[in-house]
Amino acid sequence: MSHSILIVDDEPGIRQSLTGVLEDEGFIVSSVASGEECLKVFEKRLYTCVLLDVWLPGIDGLETLSRLKAANPDVCVVMISGHGRIETAVRATKLGAFDFIEKPLSLEKTILAVKNSIRQRDLETANSELLAKLDEGFTMVGESVPMRALRQQITFAAPTSGRVLIYGESGTGKELVARALHAQSLRADHPFIEVNCAAIPEDLIESELFGHVKGSFTGATQAKRGKFERADGATLFLDEVGDMSLKTQSKVLRALEEQRFEPVGSETSVSVDVRIIAATNKKLEAEIENGQFRADLFYRLNVIPFEIPPLRERLEDVPLLIDYFNREFSAANKRPLKQFMPDAVDLMQNYSWPGNVRELRNTVERVIIMHNRLEVRADDLPILSGEAPPASSYNFDSYRDAADAYEREYIIRKLAETDGNISRTAELMGIDRSHLYRRMKALDLNRP
Repeated sequence: MSHSILIVDDEPGIRQSLTGVLEDEGFIVSSVASGEECLKVFEKRLYTCVLLDVWLPGIDGLETLSRLKAANPDVCVVMISGHGRIETAVRATKLGAFDFIEKPLSLEKTILAVKNSIRQRDLETANSELLAKLDEGFTMVGESVPMRALRQQITFAAPTSGRVLIYGESGTGKELVARALHAQSLRADHPFIEVNCAAIPEDLIESELFGHVKGSFTGATQAKRGKFERADGATLFLDEVGDMSLKTQSKVLRALEEQRFEPVGSETSVSVDVRIIAATNKKLEAEIENGQFRADLFYRLNVIPFEIPPLRERLEDVPLLIDYFNREFSAANKRPLKQFMPDAVDLMQNYSWPGNVRELRNTVERVIIMHNRLEVRADDLPILSGEAPPASSYNFDSYRDAADAYEREYIIRKLAETDGNISRTAELMGIDRSHLYRRMKALDLNRP
């Protein structure tokens, strides 16, 4: 791909000589004599690089640079001047110029500056695209009050070195929060290392965390660096930390206290600087009472507690999540976007989602893959309940009618259990009171 260059200089001889030499290098070259012309041509065409003279009739080169970068942040600009001053060069750099070269121009130096500026821009673009790909699937979606509060809490906590303990039901997005904390931290340029403590067998978790030396146990045919060592200077995410054995908890506690540890089979300590973010779907206070979790480790981890709201407490985010997953899975499976009709969205927005965002994500993915019609209606959705509906529900004309009948009967029974106490009923159902009121109104149920 040929890059386009714009020369901005009021001296015809310089424009002509630069045009010739840059065209010989394979660039597509245009030239203008003023800053005003430069800004005008950029309204119709984007150039990869601009060679911009400081001293111009009308608005000068620095003002042109300022306006140009404001409108086109990605353009490369190399400043040229016959009156090189340190103050001018510093100001040009602050305004976004890549390089500053003096007249009389060295053609070799000019060509090198242009090529270097384009190379730098290409590297930055590639890096941004790579980061975007790495971040796919790790987007926090939602504009509800709980989500806005969560983002604000992340903004406050991320730049600190404080340990974070994230609470939340399965599927609420605890890993997303951990990644957001890392991305906004002072360690963002270093890796995000994660360990799922529930997924690693007990006999391997210690080696996974702290590494081992060759021959330290059967199968240890070579030395291995553990997650703690790999996270030196970075962030270590301990997911499902409540499933860690007491033996492993003891060693993790020591590593946190001393910021050093011994790999399995080694007598030599390894010192590290690690920020710990932990997550759990368990009530660790109850685990402590039952003797399943160390209180001293809990207090070490629980410096900054985060509570991730379940989806049923932010149902206003459901339409946004449907749209996000619709686009994600349609693109991934090369399918056209589905159109979720109002009855389908309403049904999904009024479901309690015991599996939280993960369950919603799976539901949308299943619809994208399994349904051929572009329009998605309530009848097309899978059963969104962990319990089977009453047999009479199968006699209804539509899924929506059956779901409403089942939900109405369910609420009536729960109200009966609590003698009509709305707050207690909402607690038993696992939803907030305002949501229960909304559902009763929608189902034409009178308050007892």
